[in-house]
Parts: sequence; C-alpha cells; structure tokens
Amino acid sequence: MSESKRIDPKSHWEKEFLQKASQEESWYQPRLEMSLALLPVTGVEKEAGIIDVGGGTSTFVDDLVDAGYSDVTVLDIAAPALKRVKERLGDRAADVHWIEADVRRVPLPPARFSLWHDRAVFHFLTEQESRERYKATMKSALRLGGHAIFATFDLDGPPQCSGLDVVRYSPESLLAELGPGLRLIHGARETHETPSGNPQEFTYACFQKIDE
Repeated sequence: MSESKRIDPKSHWEKEFLQKASQEESWYQPRLEMSLALLPVTGVEKEAGIIDVGGGTSTFVDDLVDAGYSDVTVLDIAAPALKRVKERLGDRAADVHWIEADVRRVPLPPARFSLWHDRAVFHFLTEQESRERYKATMKSALRLGGHAIFATFDLDGPPQCSGLDVVRYSPESLLAELGPGLRLIHGARETHETPSGNPQEFTYACFQKIDE
C-alpha cells in the first residue's frame, strides 16, 4: 500500500492546518526566498497568469501581490489553509483567484498560466498514476514558453514529511520524471531549517515548456 497509506488527502491536510499554526509547520519559511529569486530567471511579466499549487499558508502570494503581479491564483486542497491566507491578506485577497481543489483532478483552462509554482506538493505523489494526472494538468495549463518552478526534497533529504512518504529528486531526476515538453534551465539546492531547528535538504528546479 502506498500513496501515503491510502489516506484521504483533503482530510489529512485540513486536519494539519487546523491543528497547527503556520509557523509550526515543518515547511514554514517567513519568505520563499529561493522561489522569489527564481522569478527573474523566468522573465514572467507582471500581468501574466501565475499559479501557486498547494500554496497552503505560504507568503509567496503576499510577495507576488506586493510586487505588482496582477493575475495570481492560489490552489490548495485544504479549505482552512486558504481561509487563513485570505484573512492575512485582508482587502488584498480580492485581487487573487482562489481554487480549493486537488491539483490532480481540477479542470484548469488550457494555456492559462505563464508560471506554475509548486513548493513541496509533487514530492508527496508516490504513485505513478497520481504523478501522471498531475503532469497532465500542469502541461495543459502551462502556456508554451511558460515556466514551472518546483521545490522537492533533495536526494539526501528526509524520506517523509508530515507523516507521509515522499519521493526525493535532483533537478535532473525531476526533469526525467516530468517527461517531454520541458527543459531544465536552472537547478539549485537549499538547506531549509524547520521551526524545530532540523535541517531539510531541498532541490529547486526551474523548467520551461517547449515543443515536444
């Protein structure tokens, strides 16, 4: 039995966000510095469509809105996470598109986004069928020439997170998993320190969608 022991993902993540404050989550960062540093690499324009997949309660959306990006979407499976971010943003929440859904099953408009951002969602997909569904959604929703930023546990990162198994990647093995139609344009490592002080090795990779 895999895919996190057949747990119901919505129930799992909603419980996680209801039981813990944002600053108590192992993946918490005050700012997603590496993701923000990769924005210039993508050349994404301020009016372009950007989606933060599994955004949870991260501050990536805050920084995008503050920087003047005008077409930002946050997608997450957990309603409590989205509610918390909307409350934090206040009036600025009206400037963001919110989607409560499982990224593997949500019907996103084709070629809707110029930037796809995923910090620590894809590595939870331990079954090939789930990864195939995710990849199909991403490749359909990302426009030709658009970019995708992924952050996963590195090859020497933890084998689990939040009690769930993960798949660990390097930029190259992530490219191989994502398959045709993407090219790797930047890869990096980051040592993330959890709120409890434990180091976690992350892989960051930026891809561009190309003709297959």
